[in-house]
Amino acid sequence: MNSAWDQIKYQYRSGGALNQLIMINLAVFILYLILNVLSFLFQINISGLFISFMALPSDLGTLATRPWTLITYMFLHQGFWHIFSNLIWLYLFGRIFLEYFGGRRLIATYLLGGLIGGAFYVLSYNIFPVFAQAVAESTNRGASAGVMAVVFGIAIYNPRYPIRILILSIPLWGVAAFALLMDLIALGEGNNAGGHLAHIAGAAFGYFMAKSYGSGRDLTAGLSSLLDRLANLFKPKPKLRKVYSKGNSKSTSSPKSSGKRGDEERLNHILEKINRSGYDSLSKDEKDHLFKFGKD
Repeated sequence: MNSAWDQIKYQYRSGGALNQLIMINLAVFILYLILNVLSFLFQINISGLFISFMALPSDLGTLATRPWTLITYMFLHQGFWHIFSNLIWLYLFGRIFLEYFGGRRLIATYLLGGLIGGAFYVLSYNIFPVFAQAVAESTNRGASAGVMAVVFGIAIYNPRYPIRILILSIPLWGVAAFALLMDLIALGEGNNAGGHLAHIAGAAFGYFMAKSYGSGRDLTAGLSSLLDRLANLFKPKPKLRKVYSKGNSKSTSSPKSSGKRGDEERLNHILEKINRSGYDSLSKDEKDHLFKFGKD
């Protein structure tokens, strides 16, 4: 059991930003399933309490007592197809997103898209007359707003990037436009209208994020920096090794091996920077070093 848990922790820590987002969503879903089974067996509404704790309420008074739900709702799913479709979209578009923006911006875009989508959901329920009768009891859940931010972020930044679907090659903008069209159709039919408004708001954030980034302004910079600081707080510090020498004995490490270790440490720093901020964030010297190390 311990080895399995250790393997899960290793995969989470080493798998990168996309794997971490997927694993958090899966962990919350599995926890919900377990609580749902316990609720059935013991006839106690544990899963209902869990949903109330995690889901985003549309009522402002209730939201004031559960402000954390603006974050937690975007990791909560109740149905298999709900989480399956969201994570498939996140995986497919998240991999492409990582190529251009890096891991920290992926997480920041997902979170900010979810936050803006959630805020627009609450605002809509308290403004539009169509929701007047439902505002007291309605809640929102799911990763869709954050996923739509990722989808539109990369689709606007590189619209002609090809996606292979069976024998067809479809540009990113076409897939993103199809997703938006489905939301608009469902919204017009009144099917989960509040949820689809949240999706559209998330897509809008992704659009403005990509446009701003292309013009030299990073809308995710503040949150990305905060995520870096939080990650450093929980990163284990390397233990210092003390080396004791007898008499005038000299160190056995050669200048060549020391230089090799230094090169490897610098390479690790460069790779971490790529994961955090993307390849474009490297200086010319860092790109040259990466190219030289690859040839060696």
